Formats: sequence, structure tokens, C-alpha cells
Amino acid sequence: MAAAHHVCGGLILSETHTDAVMYTYRVKHVMHMTRTKFQDAWVVELEGYGKALFLDKKIQSALLDEYMFHEPMVQPGMFTHPNPKRVLVAGGGEGATLREALRHNTVQEAVMVDIDEELVRMCDEWLPEWHQGAFKDPRSTIIFDDARKIIPQYQNHFDVIVSDLTDPLEAGPSQYLFTREFYQMIYDALTDDGVLTVQSGAGDPLYPYLYGCIARTLQEVFPIVRPYWCFVASFMLPWGFILASKKHDPLEIPREEIARRIEQRQVKGLRYYDPGTHYGMFGIPPYLRDVISKARVLTDEQPFLWEA
Repeated sequence: MAAAHHVCGGLILSETHTDAVMYTYRVKHVMHMTRTKFQDAWVVELEGYGKALFLDKKIQSALLDEYMFHEPMVQPGMFTHPNPKRVLVAGGGEGATLREALRHNTVQEAVMVDIDEELVRMCDEWLPEWHQGAFKDPRSTIIFDDARKIIPQYQNHFDVIVSDLTDPLEAGPSQYLFTREFYQMIYDALTDDGVLTVQSGAGDPLYPYLYGCIARTLQEVFPIVRPYWCFVASFMLPWGFILASKKHDPLEIPREEIARRIEQRQVKGLRYYDPGTHYGMFGIPPYLRDVISKARVLTDEQPFLWEA
């Protein structure tokens, strides 16, 4: 959680990572604040980072470095698949995750499912730098509903699914969207060579346990599971992602093939992802591999509970 404090020189937002660590952000001004049916949503302008979105007082992304999250969130999975035509984004209310998928000229259908319509409408108005018109792209379909309700309606349909859901905080909208049962729904919705990428929480040594549990849970469902990570400046943390696949292994694609796919699909303007960072991100350190090996499987009966 985070708290707002007035200090000499302006407003400070402080976000608690664990009981031991708090991060602070200096706010230039508050642009928009609302309470949706599901969560608090703030758009603020931060010193240094520029415009930023906070949900339930936790930073989601900032204008300065949103590409450091959204490109790693989407592009490893999209380029691992040889020909992604149908894509689903679960969550991703800012629209930047959808934007990244739509960069690929192979994409014919992009479905975004987000339970919080008020949030998406707010982001459409206040965060145009993020979505860049993705909501109105003719290939896009936006569904405002629970992903657990919508995804089972698709069987063997999507080439790539991107799970960009908020962390599973107790009483939050995402608690049961990180379980074995949910990932089985995703598996069934993917084509025979489908690929999934999941935002998986912090990868720092203080509290990497959500990351470990998601990886361990995906290993129960998918034959290929490849954890990866990158540093996101505005989070002040290394951030974890996981790629799960039915057939294609991201570590077996030659760099030359990734470069060819980037050129062939006319994906231009990438600021983080390229053939080099593709492989670099999958080089997670021994402590994270150890966390994953000791983690438990998340289920509907025993979902993840944040206890930092």
C-alpha cells in the first residue's frame, strides 16, 4: 500500500514493498483521482518519471519508462510464436500491453479482457501516451468482464495470451487469476503451439515469492516454462515475467530468426526489446531458481496471499 504525505516542497507518495522497505515518489501534481467499483485509481505527474498511474496506491507504470515493462511483458511471447494472428490480453487497463501486441502486422484479432470498465475509460482519456489509439484499432475487441468467465469461452483459439493482471492482493480483483485452475483455462484457450506470458511480481531477494509460486504453478500446466526478468526504473525493483509454451521454446530461437521476425513484421521503434535482450532477460540468477524450486503450487483453494 501507499500513503500520501504533504511535506515542504510538495506531495510525497510512499509505497510499502515489505515491512522493511518503502519507496517514495515526489508528486508534482495530481491529475485525476477516482474510486472505481474495484480499486482506487490515480493519475499523477511525478518528479523525474512524469505522468504515472497508481492503482490501490501502487505504481503501475510511468511515462519515462513504461516501455521497460510493456515491451518485456509482450514481445518475448509474440516473437517466440512464429505467426501470431490471434492474441488475448488479460488485464492491461492502460492499453500499452494491447499496443505492443498490435505492433505485429501478423495480428488479425486482439481481444482485451479487463474487469474494470471505469479504469479503462479513465486510461483512454488520461493516458493516450500509453495506448496510442490501441483501443480503437479495428483489430481490437475490448470486453469488460472477469477473465475467468470469458477465457473458457474460447477453446484452441489464441496463438498468444498475455496476462497483465494486477498483483493478487487479498480482496483485490486478481486473487484467483494466478492459480493452476486459471492457467488450465488459458492452456485450453491457446492453440496447439500457443504461448503465454505472465507478469509475475517482484524479483528482488526481499520478496520474490509470488514470482516463484507463479513459475511453479505454470510448471504444473505447461511443458515449457521459462522465467525471465528485467529492471523497471520506476518500480525501483527487478520485475519478474514468465513465458509458458505448449511447443515453442524462446531459448531455442536463433538470434538471427528473432531479428528476421522483427523486420518481417515491421515492428519499429522498440526501446528495450531486441535479439540481445531477448536472451539476456531469461538469464535469471541462482537465488531465483532456488525460490522457484521451493515454491508451492497456487490453487483456487490455496491462492497466493501477500504476507510481506
